[in-house]
Amino acid sequence: MHVPVLLNESIEGLNISPGGVYVDCTTNRGGHSIEIAKAIGHTGTLICLDLDQEALKAAEERISSIPNAPKLHFVHSNFRSLKDVLKNLSIERVNGVLADLGLSSEELDISKRGFSFRFDEKLQMTFNSHPGEEDIKAEDIVNDWSEESIADILYGFADERYSRKIAKGIVESRKEKRILTTQQLVDIISRLVPPSYRHKKTHFATKTFQAIRMAVNDEVGSLTELIDSLEDVLVSGGRACFITFHSTEDRIVKQKFRALKDSFVLVNKKAIVPKKEEIINNPRARSSQLRIIEKV
Repeated sequence: MHVPVLLNESIEGLNISPGGVYVDCTTNRGGHSIEIAKAIGHTGTLICLDLDQEALKAAEERISSIPNAPKLHFVHSNFRSLKDVLKNLSIERVNGVLADLGLSSEELDISKRGFSFRFDEKLQMTFNSHPGEEDIKAEDIVNDWSEESIADILYGFADERYSRKIAKGIVESRKEKRILTTQQLVDIISRLVPPSYRHKKTHFATKTFQAIRMAVNDEVGSLTELIDSLEDVLVSGGRACFITFHSTEDRIVKQKFRALKDSFVLVNKKAIVPKKEEIINNPRARSSQLRIIEKV
């Protein structure tokens, strides 16, 4: 089961008021949501968003069963649409918003959507567990996008130092055979990067997979729209907590938070990072960072 990162720190950072209205923008199977639900009690309201229908259903079963559960809304939606979600629920403003931007263990290990280079799976990488024909997938990017566009996302989203070389190799490889699986993509990258890069502690395909996933799900656009909506959706004194896992996300959050300085204050000037004990118990937490702002 997925272990929520920075759990105590994010719940504390929300400064939860019993009976308040809160949104978990990345509910998954309810790791953070359960603790929010316990804190707000039966007089509160919790709105749970996620694009993975199976995960959202599992969260509903878990959270609904806790004693004194609050009023619950489970919504299959991208968090970029938070304002519309609240409007549809006839909720004007909320007391807190939480967004954990990391991939869950289930998405990496059992989703079979090609998020991880450790398994040979179809190149999909969509957060939506049932994407439509019109939804872009990882297969579309590596087979149909231009060399320049592929290079741009590899460098722009993941700071991949061999972005141009990898993009060129992908385009050359797809001329011979369409790239359909994660293993095909890993093999292509392996042939293109130097031995010193292949044998680093971090897997040589990590940044390429990250960048393609971010492009598939328009993660930068979604994150930007969510932060831009905070002024309209939060009450005065309301807080927003964002957990990031890589430099691109964290850079966006920092920059957008600064842009909101006229109506928000930083609760923590420096990002909160996990304690040593948490990293030992959950190695996937090691790169996580928590930033919190409060509406004034």
